[in-house]
Amino acid sequence: MKVKPLSDRIIIKPAPAEEKTKGGIILPDTAKEKPVIGEVVAVGPGRKSDDGKLVPMEIKVGDKVLYGKYSGTEVTIDGQEYLIMRESDIFAIV
Repeated sequence: MKVKPLSDRIIIKPAPAEEKTKGGIILPDTAKEKPVIGEVVAVGPGRKSDDGKLVPMEIKVGDKVLYGKYSGTEVTIDGQEYLIMRESDIFAIV
């Protein structure tokens, strides 16, 4: 990845949205739910604590994570959609 996040930020590649329901109904683009699972493609070095020490990241590149539906900032890098968010916005590692 050409972009390196700063501080405790993480770049996530969201999982693709579901194309059809379990019953087989094909969903149009406007009805698709935003994904809440994605793969971490880049992580920052960590955040600084109040006493100036670096607190390392718990999440690493390649982890599949669960995050809030409207968390992060959407960006497009080299034609690919990504989300940039803080480590604290991530709920769990899947």
